[in-house]
Amino acid sequence: MEKLMNKLVRDKIPEIIEANKEKAIYHILDEQEYKNELKNKLEEEILEIRKAQNKNEILEECADVLEVLRALVQTYGYTWDDLVDVNASKREKRGGFEKRIYLEKTKD
Repeated sequence: MEKLMNKLVRDKIPEIIEANKEKAIYHILDEQEYKNELKNKLEEEILEIRKAQNKNEILEECADVLEVLRALVQTYGYTWDDLVDVNASKREKRGGFEKRIYLEKTKD
C-alpha cells in the first residue's frame, strides 16, 4: 500500500521506514526548497500542538517546533545563540506572556 507523504521529515525517518520493511522514496531538497519546507513544517507542528490531547503530547509537539526553529535559524545563517539573544532583547523591551494579557481593543 502506498502512502503519499510529500513533506519534510527528520533525518532518520527513511531508516525507520525501511527498518519496518517498507520502502522510503525521497529526494534531497535544494536550499530554497528546504527553507520553504521548513516553514511548512513549522505550520504543521503548530497545528499538532493545537490537536494535542494532554500535557505530554504538548511537550512532544513543542520539542518538534523547537527542532524546526533550530533548523530555520541555522539555514538562514544564524546560530541558536543569535536567536536566544534576539529573544532576550525582545523580552526585555516588550515582555513575555506570563501575565496572560489578552488585548481586546485600543481607542484613540
